[in-house]
Amino acid sequence: MIRDKRRIDPETYEVRESRETAAPAGSAPTAEPAPAEQPAATEQNGEVTELKTALAERTADLQRLQAEYVNYKRRVDRDRDLVRAVAVENVFRDLLGVLDDIRSAREHEELTGGFKAVAEEVQRVAGKYGLEAFGSKGDAFDPHIHEALMHVPAQPGVTAEPATGPVCVEILQPGYKIGDRVIRPARVAVADPPDGDAAAEAPGQDQQGQDQQPDA
Repeated sequence: MIRDKRRIDPETYEVRESRETAAPAGSAPTAEPAPAEQPAATEQNGEVTELKTALAERTADLQRLQAEYVNYKRRVDRDRDLVRAVAVENVFRDLLGVLDDIRSAREHEELTGGFKAVAEEVQRVAGKYGLEAFGSKGDAFDPHIHEALMHVPAQPGVTAEPATGPVCVEILQPGYKIGDRVIRPARVAVADPPDGDAAAEAPGQDQQGQDQQPDA
């Protein structure tokens, strides 16, 4: 048996492969191992984690900014309303003397002609901005809204119901308020309520005296 061991094929002039390295006839080619993908997947997961962290931080920043804006808007609205209320109060404080003159003229039936029209317009504008007068004869004295200028003797029949404390028996100057804010307390004359116990005992004493009188 003669074997051709020449490394160069005499016909094609190509280098022959050795029998040891040549693949055996009929055998399938060996598949090359796939490259490792674990480092790429780890890097991708790290990027996703960083993106999620950055998104959470930006979301928290936006929520904090929104809350600060809402609180700022509330403060601005509250301060605006307060400034407006104070400005209206200051204007009406200066007009209280005019309102007192209008009231006095009406009580003396001097509110006529052009003065009457002006007075009604002033009162209309005051009512538009919520200015209200308060204080009536017979009201229970309240130091928070009343200012006692004088004290008079007790006057029976001033109030329809029995009073337990001082009563306003005369309104010297009405008070004014806007909503719950008192601009000027009502200036009044007060009196202590009548002594109901003494009044109740008087008829009994008279009846007892009549029973004790001797028959003629």
